[in-house]
Amino acid sequence: MRYIFITGGVTSSLGKGIVSASLGALLKSRGYKVRNKKMDPYLNVDPGTMSPYQHGEVFVTDDGAETDLDIGHYERFTSNSCNKHDSISAGRIYFNVIEKERNGDYLGDTIQVIPHVTNEIKAFIVNDLSDEDFVICEIGGTVGDIEATPFIESVRQFINEQGENNVLVVHLTLIPYLESAQEIKTKPTQHSVRELQSLGIKPNILLCRSSHEVTENEKRKIALFCNVNILDVICGYNCSSIYNVPLAYHNELLDERVLHHFNIDAPKINLAPWQDIEHKIANYIDTITIALVGKYVILRDAYKSIVEALNHSGIHQFLKVEIKWVDSEILEGDCDFSQVFKGVNGVLVAPGFGSRGIEGKINAITYIRNNNIPFLGICFGMQMAIIEFARNVLGIANATSSEFSSEGSHVIGLISEWVKDGKLEVRDSDSKKGGTMRLGSYPCSIEDGTLAKEIYQNSNIEERHRHRYEVNLAYKEQLEHAGMIFSGMSPDATLTEIIELKEHRFFIGVQFHPELKSKIFIPHPLFNSYVKACYKYKKEVLNVK
Repeated sequence: MRYIFITGGVTSSLGKGIVSASLGALLKSRGYKVRNKKMDPYLNVDPGTMSPYQHGEVFVTDDGAETDLDIGHYERFTSNSCNKHDSISAGRIYFNVIEKERNGDYLGDTIQVIPHVTNEIKAFIVNDLSDEDFVICEIGGTVGDIEATPFIESVRQFINEQGENNVLVVHLTLIPYLESAQEIKTKPTQHSVRELQSLGIKPNILLCRSSHEVTENEKRKIALFCNVNILDVICGYNCSSIYNVPLAYHNELLDERVLHHFNIDAPKINLAPWQDIEHKIANYIDTITIALVGKYVILRDAYKSIVEALNHSGIHQFLKVEIKWVDSEILEGDCDFSQVFKGVNGVLVAPGFGSRGIEGKINAITYIRNNNIPFLGICFGMQMAIIEFARNVLGIANATSSEFSSEGSHVIGLISEWVKDGKLEVRDSDSKKGGTMRLGSYPCSIEDGTLAKEIYQNSNIEERHRHRYEVNLAYKEQLEHAGMIFSGMSPDATLTEIIELKEHRFFIGVQFHPELKSKIFIPHPLFNSYVKACYKYKKEVLNVK
């Protein structure tokens, strides 16, 4: 088993997650079994209680782990399913150490960062492994961050314990271009590598992100000052799509240099699937525009998996999907909806938490429903569709959710109990916020003769969840009588999973998060159908050629 660590320098947001995912995809394309893991320096136990404005979306695995959004990249690129053993934070590490200390597991030792915290980190690296050929561990943040120091120290120890021939370090750095001097500068990379070396780690490969071409002379300079082979100075330039990145890094010989480090004769690689994706991206036949109505649109990573799921389905239908970002708060006042949604081919009402912006989402759904525009509501978006229908079709003017108000008719309410893996989970309004939602994969039974059945072509599915509130079934009969179809329910028929509307072009809401299971080579069927409906609406209704 061989280990690859991905570190970052100079600045954050250089794309370590995409690099890790791309390298995993390339090694998998050579027939290897690959495992991707992520270590984050923040002190939150997990990202579940973090604001999307600060950290983007929370990616949920089948086993219910709330993880960093980079785990989504790993799944989308490699088609592997990650789990709770693939993502950890400094907060969880310290939590585990303190819990062991309270239990007396350290037999009276004075608890210190070295060895107790670093041992816990090293245990995470090797945990839950079986017969993987490569384990790729990404370290979040930037070298030099005080929070990341225990992780870097753990890697230093790990290299000594495993042997240099079994471990490789890829350092991702930035080569900025200075407009005033009209040249790129290698000094930030030199300083970043020096910082890493001062912590006891020598990078084996430098991945240099740059907006401008890095010449051979500049590569030679970097290799000289950073003490690496010039062949291991690899450049990463911006691509038109993140799904072009694996081929771009392969052309820069990244996977070959990795195998060279491990003294492995490179087996034949099958890049045909990636080349097919590249071909489709380069040969779009048309464009569709989908309005995404959400409350976190300032930071678009808050909806990363949704955007990528739309892209997956668009790519496989040779359609470029453009997103029109709509802040739900602007839809609450005096608003011209015909202008807001002018030219869009579909509207997606996104997930969210809390009362801010809810009336805007409800107003948007009213316009969508009345104008027969293709609609997809995800989780919170589905709940808002039910509230809108209850208010404007059933005439229940005070229809609402107990998440927003203790008064009114609660067509959406706090779920108090459910079964997970054969165990009864119980929650109330006083439960802790972190890790207390209905999380992970749950089964759903689909009714025959419904749009959902047509989409899934299956009566039994499993999808991933992340929510606290559910549809109040006391209103189910009224809603059905008025034309709402409950097409997907939990196997015991107590929890609503999918709703549809009769007499509508495409109107579907789901309580789960289908975007979390979409892969670049396996687009999700719900997004496939939605993208197809949006394109049909553009051609047949809007008469756009």
